[in-house]
Amino acid sequence: MPRLILVRHGQSQWNLENRFTGWWDVDLTPKGEEEALAAGKLLAARAMLPTVAFTSVQTRAIRTLHLALEAAGRLWIPETKDWRLNERHYGGLTGLDKAETAARHGDDQVKIWRRSFDVPPPVLEAGSEFDLGRDLRYAGIAIPSTESLKDTIARVLPYYESAIVPQLRAGETVLIAAHGNSLRALVKHLSGISDDEITGLEIPTGQPIVYELDGDLSATERYYLSER
Repeated sequence: MPRLILVRHGQSQWNLENRFTGWWDVDLTPKGEEEALAAGKLLAARAMLPTVAFTSVQTRAIRTLHLALEAAGRLWIPETKDWRLNERHYGGLTGLDKAETAARHGDDQVKIWRRSFDVPPPVLEAGSEFDLGRDLRYAGIAIPSTESLKDTIARVLPYYESAIVPQLRAGETVLIAAHGNSLRALVKHLSGISDDEITGLEIPTGQPIVYELDGDLSATERYYLSER
């Protein structure tokens, strides 16, 4: 039966610094590298070896994928990078310290921006420090100025259906190394989680989540590999 493995990237520098990251390109910390390597070693130890891989175009996810595949002895498998697996775009919050932002705007407002399903943060102004308009990886792409979780789901799921589902139907074991919110989109879809409940779902860094799927690609089981 088809199998899908999801891994959130290891700790990034801005995870460590408690800053809103979104589409800004931030690398892994040494701890994040260790988490990625541990994920790959666990895949190998459980004989849960991927045959094809997908990731975003963001460094922290790409390096997590490569470190995990190297540790699993699978660095050679085909991989695809696509911006539609990017993290949610945090708009004008990008780069801000989360605690300082809460002190300035209030905990309730920041909670709405972070955890509501369909309320996006303020837009990122064109030409600002974190404007990605000149980033070559996004050439020809309509870069969002902000995104809610609903917006993120609206780009992740069509990509899943068009690019990843055919691989699963072909019997591949698919590994996706991505981000908290792009993976929330997939978990919501596969596990049938409601709009209200999905905003509270926490996906830990570097912990493989395994979906066992039936012939129709419906989930028969979801579990953390570390618990098996």
